[in-house]
Amino acid sequence: MGLTSILFVVCIGASATSRVYQDECVARNFGHGSVVCECNASYCDSVRSPQVPPVGLFMSYMSNKEGSRLAGGQGQVLKNSTGAVLRLTIVPYQKYQKIKGFGGAMTDSAAINILSLSGGAQNQLLRQYFAPEGIGYSVVRVPMASCDFSTRLYTYADTPGDYDLNNFTLSAEDIKMKIPLIQKAQAMSPKPLSLLASAWSAPAWMKTNGALIGKGSLKGQPGGKEYKTWAQYYVRFLEEYGKFNLSFWAVTTGNEPSAGEMTNYSFQALGFRPETQRDWVAMDLGPALHASAFPKTQVIILDDQRLLLPHWAKVVLSDVHAARYIHGIGVHWYMDWLAPAELSLGTTHHLFPEYFLFGTEACAGFSPLDRGVKLGSWERAEEYAHDIIEDLNHYVTGWTDWNLALDLGGGPNWVKNFVDSPVIVDKEKDVFYKQPMFYSMGHFSKFLWEGSQRLGVSYSKASTLESSVFMRSDGALVIIVLNRREEHIPFEIWDPALGFIPIDAPAHSIITVVWATQ
Repeated sequence: MGLTSILFVVCIGASATSRVYQDECVARNFGHGSVVCECNASYCDSVRSPQVPPVGLFMSYMSNKEGSRLAGGQGQVLKNSTGAVLRLTIVPYQKYQKIKGFGGAMTDSAAINILSLSGGAQNQLLRQYFAPEGIGYSVVRVPMASCDFSTRLYTYADTPGDYDLNNFTLSAEDIKMKIPLIQKAQAMSPKPLSLLASAWSAPAWMKTNGALIGKGSLKGQPGGKEYKTWAQYYVRFLEEYGKFNLSFWAVTTGNEPSAGEMTNYSFQALGFRPETQRDWVAMDLGPALHASAFPKTQVIILDDQRLLLPHWAKVVLSDVHAARYIHGIGVHWYMDWLAPAELSLGTTHHLFPEYFLFGTEACAGFSPLDRGVKLGSWERAEEYAHDIIEDLNHYVTGWTDWNLALDLGGGPNWVKNFVDSPVIVDKEKDVFYKQPMFYSMGHFSKFLWEGSQRLGVSYSKASTLESSVFMRSDGALVIIVLNRREEHIPFEIWDPALGFIPIDAPAHSIITVVWATQ
């Protein structure tokens, strides 16, 4: 299939033919299996805000390895089956979790890269994520002080012995870079953004190893002065961002606590065992937030690999003193291959159904065997879609990508932990590239609005197709289907209330289908 054109014509099944207007992708091939779409200050491809078609019609959006990017089509819901060998049947009485949202992280590095572009290109990039013509990001993760995707090591309270946090101050990275960009993103977004804060390390003087990096935890015990000061650090962060009219939906109890506890991490980390995290939340963080001006800011525990579930949740949430302050459990994707989703996510949900599961970090290019940026990698887009579908089908309520933008080298990163990103900036050319991963995210973030509820779906026969189905708040049904195979797979969707939707999934494709139910 050729590249998306301004007037895209698509045929889906025997009777579904339509034309959908769409801005064209300016494709660039860097030899990694597929293309990126190049954008500059004056032009970028986009998909208009999708309108729900009248009852009896459906809209489809397809991206594939061949170069289509959210290519739109419209078709008719049929009264009779097409006779397709494979049928996906919607099961509307099976109702599961509701969606919170999708997004990415405004790290120091992301801000540096966005700000390296001209003003027009900066705005264009932010619009692609947050404006109505973009892919509908609604979550922004914000590191509290430095992480590996910074250019230096710092916290907001580096004065030794400052237990009252008298010298607490936001960094230039916050005030001059991250905050203005988040404010711009919020102004572009048609709905309030859900900000999520995560800390990588406490100040070195509060830690057992006296350093921001490596294996180290807070001095003393929960309830002690270091633990109480660390809890107040969170409150001060929320206060300082509040001065810029930015409020936070949630905070996590700290990025990857197992790293600072069990390994000599090469970059910023703060170690917690589940027992100490439990007691810190119960004795310090929970009461501090409750007594502050931010009692409604939600607390997300873990913020680490799902391999640690359900054990971590059992230890923390089985304690009523901690559990009353906690709302959700955050998971990263980096070791998912070691932790089957049903054994980790599914078991945790069934044990603690009142606490939401949420994906707080993921990125491609982190493996030493497949490191850094790969412009145009379709394989990485499929990895994203596969993980999101698997997570959604196991009660996860949203999925947050890592850096919103990186440079051609996958940085900057002070410890050279270079990775990939859905948007790659080339500041010398004043352009940015939207990777296949960007569109993979868009198949979910643009169509699964907050409040969308997952429904059941059954397959007429075993299939390699992966899918997840949702009912949106506007009454529309949305299904996302991933085909990771080399061959195209024809199938039909049966909505028992309406009829049959004929679909053809090309090789290596992601398809989102939307239709009205009433």
